Amino acid sequence: MSKRSVVLKSSIWGLVLAIFAMLLYSKNNSTPYENAPLLNTQCPPGFKRNARNECIAVNLYQQYDSPNNKGVGGLRTGLPEVRDGFSPQQIDLGRYLFFDPVLSGDGSVSCASCHDPNKGFSDGLATSVGKDGRKLKRAAPTLWNVAYLRRLFWDGRATTLEEQMQGPLYSEEEMGNTEENLLKTLNSIENYQILFDEAFPDRKQRPIALNEIYTAIAAFESSLVSLNSKYDQYAHGYHKALDQNEIEGMNVFRSFVARCAECHTPPLFTNQQFAIIGAPEPDGLPLDPGAQIPFNDKSLRGGFKVPSLRNIEKTAPYMHSGNFKTLRETVQFYTDGRGHAVPENEDLIIHWHIWEPDLSDYELDRLVDFLKTLTDETFTPRIPEMVPSGLKPSV
Repeated sequence: MSKRSVVLKSSIWGLVLAIFAMLLYSKNNSTPYENAPLLNTQCPPGFKRNARNECIAVNLYQQYDSPNNKGVGGLRTGLPEVRDGFSPQQIDLGRYLFFDPVLSGDGSVSCASCHDPNKGFSDGLATSVGKDGRKLKRAAPTLWNVAYLRRLFWDGRATTLEEQMQGPLYSEEEMGNTEENLLKTLNSIENYQILFDEAFPDRKQRPIALNEIYTAIAAFESSLVSLNSKYDQYAHGYHKALDQNEIEGMNVFRSFVARCAECHTPPLFTNQQFAIIGAPEPDGLPLDPGAQIPFNDKSLRGGFKVPSLRNIEKTAPYMHSGNFKTLRETVQFYTDGRGHAVPENEDLIIHWHIWEPDLSDYELDRLVDFLKTLTDETFTPRIPEMVPSGLKPSV
């Protein structure tokens, strides 16, 4: 080999190494949001992407019929209509927004601060805490299966995810933002401009709009599906999924004596109605009027939306006020007597399913065993290591 060839070969290898070093430096010193596209192009588990790039929910409950597809509580009963049809990119953008504290007015809290996937998409607190450590009035409900719910918030005042999210976003006690500041903030972040262009390809480089923010977060929340618990496997025909204690607990749950399934109707384990059960408030606090306020209806005083029991094992403490620390305490409440915790000066219209079933300790223990079979976190989404704002993701 000639001296010239050796020099040329050495120069080429030197150039290759230099380019490699430059690329390595660039990778280690840039954010993961440069050089779009970066959003997921595949639908989350539990969804199938169609030819229009829409994620459509797919589950075994779709093979069952029920009157008006609303569900009447049998083992093989269809689900209500689901909110789906978002693109994979919109869902993934919503995931970043959900965990990004930049959505709050001072950059301190995110949606995930009250809806932590590690805590059943609740927060493990009796009542939630907003920005500046402000204690809120009610517990954070789980977000699992919210795509199937017709009313949101404990008092049912919102009917869509887009409407619901504006409550905490613009509440001074919770995330403390304003529409103007939210738009100004997100439009100033180049990474978000890139991602919104990808998630909404028809937007033609215009500024990020409020409806796009709401749509993306709604898309992510609608992807939170939990329908593959031990109970579901049993319901679909695999009867070895539940042990004897759990089956006994299911029979108590579904019995006319306990009446649990009358309100916590399978397969969502909620009938999506309001119920006045007379649950106690924490010591020293007045009665929470609940649904009476948004509906201006005295007959709903002390009434709250029947919560889903999906992943209930993960979302302690319980009730709208977080007044019960354990499932055992919670089921005990229902057998201690109709209206036993109602304040003396209140005349509430207690739901007729609340009575005195006089369940034994054994039955209550089996009931708890069954409730734990509703746990399914198979499709828990990944918490991003970084978010487009550059802030640390908050949970």
